[in-house]
Amino acid sequence: MKAYELQGFGLDNLRLVERPVPVPGPGEALIRMRAVTLNPRDLGVIDGFYFPDLKFPVIPVSDGAREVVELGPGVQRFRVGDRVAGTFAQGWIHGDPPIGWHTRSLGAPLDGVLAEYVVLPESGIIRVPQHMTDAEAAALPVAGLTAWQAIAEAGRVRAGDAVVVQGTDGVSVFALQFAKLHGARVFVVSGSAEKLGRALQLGADAGVLYTEEPDWDRNVIEWTDGRGADLVVDIGGAATLNRSVAAIRSGGTVCLIGIMSGPAADGLQLVPTFLKRARLRGINVGSREMFEAMNRAIAANGLRPVIDSVYSFDQAIAAFAKLGEGRHFGKIAIAF
Repeated sequence: MKAYELQGFGLDNLRLVERPVPVPGPGEALIRMRAVTLNPRDLGVIDGFYFPDLKFPVIPVSDGAREVVELGPGVQRFRVGDRVAGTFAQGWIHGDPPIGWHTRSLGAPLDGVLAEYVVLPESGIIRVPQHMTDAEAAALPVAGLTAWQAIAEAGRVRAGDAVVVQGTDGVSVFALQFAKLHGARVFVVSGSAEKLGRALQLGADAGVLYTEEPDWDRNVIEWTDGRGADLVVDIGGAATLNRSVAAIRSGGTVCLIGIMSGPAADGLQLVPTFLKRARLRGINVGSREMFEAMNRAIAANGLRPVIDSVYSFDQAIAAFAKLGEGRHFGKIAIAF
């Protein structure tokens, strides 16, 4: 089979190689991949940000989907032909994440899904909604589930709530879609007028360009008639956290998802955080149980992920390059 191996840090060290087709053992399934989608984490792995001691070679990418083609002995939950995706955190079934869960994540340190065939334990596989294309289904395991946990689990969004979404990448667009699915009003903060326009067409109720309104938290307060947002989905990290806290209502929630401006919030203003009784929740994708709940909601409502562009398998390097440019709206896919 063909696969991409990361043989050292840097995109120049991502190589297309031939590997033997893996054989499923007891309790495992062989999956033929048809599409993957890219996340900022994938670039972080390639650049050495997340796992500086990563052992090479490793197959990158966490988000992918397609069908089961062979079952190992003892598999009960799946049949050949089932359309499936792998869970990002292998072994996190329900409840709080188990100790060391991050050492069992697809796309590093475990091999990921940028390969024609992948073997996974049946406990780490889930069926995907049947109405989706392969590229759409491939967007679910990381970007979709991260947004779902922020909106439905940690954020507890209800009809009529005010939700602020930063950016328009894969997670942010999913957060917009899930918030609207729950009946919320959504305010989008973007740096691109074109992307903000697309977010409004997708269902956002209002928005602002932070390039023109750097104090966008004031816009949120005005939009909510002085009350503040119930939830802010924060992807900026250190540079945006104080504004996110300023934008919420008393007792509101900030879900911390991204660290685009850096991982250390040394300038966090504690007094506003106390005064707002802010709930700060770190979001780390989610469990298989959350994934199943998300898929039920998606299937019941016919929701379709937003795919920005689709690259062929041999154009994977170009797909990563586009991800790094940050010009996409929604998800970038690679079709096999």
